[in-house]
Amino acid sequence: QVQLVESGGGLVQPGGSLSLSCAASGSFVRFNAMGWYRQAPGKQRELAGIISTSGSTAYADSVKGRFTVSRDNAKNTVSLQMNGLKPEDTAVYYCYVVSTRGYEYWGQGTQVTVSS
Repeated sequence: QVQLVESGGGLVQPGGSLSLSCAASGSFVRFNAMGWYRQAPGKQRELAGIISTSGSTAYADSVKGRFTVSRDNAKNTVSLQMNGLKPEDTAVYYCYVVSTRGYEYWGQGTQVTVSS
């Protein structure tokens, strides 16, 4: 069984930075894609950033150049560095991983609020 533990959300002023981290645990489990989705109030969940085992990344157009997703394959962790935050980045951010067997797992979500 895979468990995802997220940390790093909170309140930040516009233009500020936050870093999210997610640790994935599970016996003899390795992961292909790892990343972050987000869901703002009244909106659908959308991709924020995702990274493959080889390090290839993909981002939502709205966060390109501001967000950076990274991973540590040895530790099964994925992080999201968010810079230049805007009020429209306010959302619940969810850690997302796909095991090498194709199973998808979601974290419980962490709130990010960008407000002055």
